[in-house]
Amino acid sequence: MFDWLQYFADGLIYNVLNLTQGSKMGDALNFFVFDTIKIFILLGFITIFMGIINSYFPIDKVRDFLTKRKWYSLDYFLASFFGTITPFCSCSSVPLFIGFVKGGIPLGVTLAFLISSPLVDAVSVAMFLGMFGWKVTMVYVVSGIVLSMIAGYILGKLKLEHLLTDWVKKILENKQVADESYEEEKQTFLQRLPGIGKEALGIVKGVSLYIVIGIAIGGVMHGYIPTGFFEAYISKENPFAVPLAVVVGVPMYSNAAGVLPIMQVLVQKGIPIGTAIAFMMAVVGLSIPEGLLLKKVMSTKMLLIFYGVVATCIIISGYVFNVIL
Repeated sequence: MFDWLQYFADGLIYNVLNLTQGSKMGDALNFFVFDTIKIFILLGFITIFMGIINSYFPIDKVRDFLTKRKWYSLDYFLASFFGTITPFCSCSSVPLFIGFVKGGIPLGVTLAFLISSPLVDAVSVAMFLGMFGWKVTMVYVVSGIVLSMIAGYILGKLKLEHLLTDWVKKILENKQVADESYEEEKQTFLQRLPGIGKEALGIVKGVSLYIVIGIAIGGVMHGYIPTGFFEAYISKENPFAVPLAVVVGVPMYSNAAGVLPIMQVLVQKGIPIGTAIAFMMAVVGLSIPEGLLLKKVMSTKMLLIFYGVVATCIIISGYVFNVIL
């Protein structure tokens, strides 16, 4: 599919720029040009596709959909699934949390949504597809949804409502139950398309700098770090490699666009893919800035439990990835 792009990158780096094939600088620039163009092409197509889905399921409709219907055992799946197709960032965590809990959605289901949304989104799917192929991408997407379901279910069973902050409790005590009806916009697909395109362009522009920086770092690592460099430190044989990767990933702050190119090179240099994915999930799903925002709605004890349960699920998924991939 991208053979033409590889020919273009080879021609540009080795013929036009006259760099030697196999040299550190040549390989680093070749990696940067090829991956940058490929990722932006895939990101554009997938972002538009996810934008089409999201235009029919905006966040208010998702909340209404989950609140006014009794889904029983499917509620965790639906919350995790909707988390993957709706745009979400750390700055939205508090209003989303309040809106869902105030709307009557159980706490565990709300947390399942909040866990899945940053882990699996259009950006990560597009970049995974370009870097690892559709099989690994599908395994990642499915495991992200399952991980969110399991973590949300466990957190729901722990009955943590009493550990919400007083600020949230006051909001819930003062809420007025109203039967709100949402007037659905009667728009055709063609009428929605300009807005979808504008939103997709905004998403691509918003992550473009992270993508370029991440691929640039990955290019340097690809060209200058020898293969097998990391095997002496984090190998499949090391039983503590996965938890170590998660512990290292939590203090870091990035999104999928920034961390995935680095993860790709780590895999190429000898780190097992399950360990690398666990590292990425920790960076994206358990960042300290998001934790600071959630501190507004969660007590310290509840936040530690939340991080502990999600981190444990990520570690288990990392071991499973190392076995099946």
